[in-house]
Amino acid sequence: MSFVSISIARTSLHLGATFASVLVAAAAFAGRPVPVPELPALAANVTTPPPGDAALLPPQLAAGAPPAPAQPSVSVTANLIKLLVENGTLPKEKAEGLLQQAEAEAAEARAQLVAERDAAVQAAVTQTLAAVQANPSLVAGAAPEPLPPAEGSSRVTYIPEVVRDQLREEIKRDLQAAAKTEHWGSGPKLPDWAERFKFFADVRLRGEGINFQNGNDNTGSFPNFNAINTGAPFDTSGTVFSPQLNVDKDRERVRLRARFGVESQLGDGFTAGLRLATGNTNTPTSTNQDLGLAAGGQGGNFSKYSIWLDRAFARYDGGKSPDRGFSVLLGRFDNPFYSTEIIYDDDLGFDGFAVQGHYRLGKRFTPFFTAGAFPVFNTDLNFASNQPAKFSSEDKWLYGVQFGTDVKLTEKANLKVAAAYYDFQNIEGRLSKPFVPLTANDAGDTDGSRPAFAQKGNTYRPLRNIIPTADNDFGTSKQFQYYGLATAFRNVAITGKLDLNYWEPVQVSLYGEYVKNLAFNRGDIDAIAVNNRGSTGGAGGQGKFAGGDTAWILGARFGKPALDKRGDWAVGVNYRYIESDAVVDGFNDSEFGLGGTNVQGFGIWGSVALSERVNVGVRWFSSDQIAGPPLSVDTFQLDFNAKF
Repeated sequence: MSFVSISIARTSLHLGATFASVLVAAAAFAGRPVPVPELPALAANVTTPPPGDAALLPPQLAAGAPPAPAQPSVSVTANLIKLLVENGTLPKEKAEGLLQQAEAEAAEARAQLVAERDAAVQAAVTQTLAAVQANPSLVAGAAPEPLPPAEGSSRVTYIPEVVRDQLREEIKRDLQAAAKTEHWGSGPKLPDWAERFKFFADVRLRGEGINFQNGNDNTGSFPNFNAINTGAPFDTSGTVFSPQLNVDKDRERVRLRARFGVESQLGDGFTAGLRLATGNTNTPTSTNQDLGLAAGGQGGNFSKYSIWLDRAFARYDGGKSPDRGFSVLLGRFDNPFYSTEIIYDDDLGFDGFAVQGHYRLGKRFTPFFTAGAFPVFNTDLNFASNQPAKFSSEDKWLYGVQFGTDVKLTEKANLKVAAAYYDFQNIEGRLSKPFVPLTANDAGDTDGSRPAFAQKGNTYRPLRNIIPTADNDFGTSKQFQYYGLATAFRNVAITGKLDLNYWEPVQVSLYGEYVKNLAFNRGDIDAIAVNNRGSTGGAGGQGKFAGGDTAWILGARFGKPALDKRGDWAVGVNYRYIESDAVVDGFNDSEFGLGGTNVQGFGIWGSVALSERVNVGVRWFSSDQIAGPPLSVDTFQLDFNAKF
């Protein structure tokens, strides 16, 4: 088998000579000398066969036979240099052509090496058989113990196909890395500091029509708890309605969303980034700006609109690859959990700290996890501001943990499934100590337990324990009240998605999520709830509490996985059922049923790409309230999206 070592050594010498000629050619074209590395001596890589074996080797591999002269080869590097000289620059299409040429040449060289090896082996076998026939004594006894290979020699008996593929991929990666590093076909190289930054932006223009169905209850059954809790407390002893939601008059509006962001690579796995976005207000679930809307001191009569800090984060990635990875997130960042919009809106940003990781096990399973702590509300340092003795903190936190796995079912089918637990600490409202508010500015010690933002659907309770005295006409006046959530929230969520690629380039995806609030207690809520009640029975002449603790969604998507070029399309449909207190209504989808919980219905949508970075889409939602008075609404949206 020593003749194989000689062949490998001869091939190494041939490749070294070719590489040296490439450097000399590059120096000639560049007009400056290039040092040529010293070629290794042939003898260092050749195992000399023992004298007794010399007769078994083919003549061209016998000891002392000089190696065959190296055949000339076409150098990809020389071709690239020639193109750079002739054209002054190297277009991308030519660079791609050269990459393909390099791969073809490498494959041809490997095939030639295999052919030469096979021919040498066949010649050796033929010569050995001839020698045995001429001298049968060679095999009369036991075969002698083969001598150990000389130090530094290599013995190769077979090159598996997987090794050949690996060599091919390594050559391709090396050329691509060189093209990126040396900026083949591009203009002047940017400064190092500029290459660390990645900018991104998008603009969306939306036309929206909101149509309320006949029969909705417009008699005062839908208090706007968000307006009450973010303003002055509501005097329940008065003769006017509290702020109310619109449930009967159709609306049309044009909405704009603009976002601009930047990320910077800080080295050694660290990244920092921020994003700015539009919005009517600083609400957490929407970055839409209604054009012409005069609200919050902005907009209307072509006035300018506000820009909000939407993301600001630092991230550390400790080994990020499809097989394994670990990340740490700090600041304000995208939703780190695998979930759907029935629990977290797509625009929702998470403040705080999160860790993520994944690790491939075998060829089919890639488990992953996410865990984090997020401050939902931090009590003002001077609360209550109008009195010297301050109140205790009402800080609220979300603690979440999720475990799941990606499963490669077949070459064309992939499943992703996860289970999560979300603990919203102190998010529920609490009854205050007894006191007598004489004005709307007087604070109760649990006022901070009311939601800082809400949409609609959750069940609410009064927060202030107001004592009836002569100062408030024994409870018939000055009943200034705030409202908090009637239940705590400890959610368990199961989320899954199945991607089927049997009809490429069209992908079929089926997805779903199930959520249950483990902290829900119907009896406790019925004793304090001021909404989501039925029409008859219950305490105080009110109907019994009719809310619930469960939410789920099922949906399907058909089309291209991403709208990357003109003509790419995708369509989808889903049905969702979200009971009143299944999830926190301030954080879930803001589009379906005009946002929030206590809603059920379906949505249909479709999108098509007009170019690589422009697409249009339509969506239609039809929803009905689950518990309490009737409320049905249909929403139609037409979107124009551009990213750059």
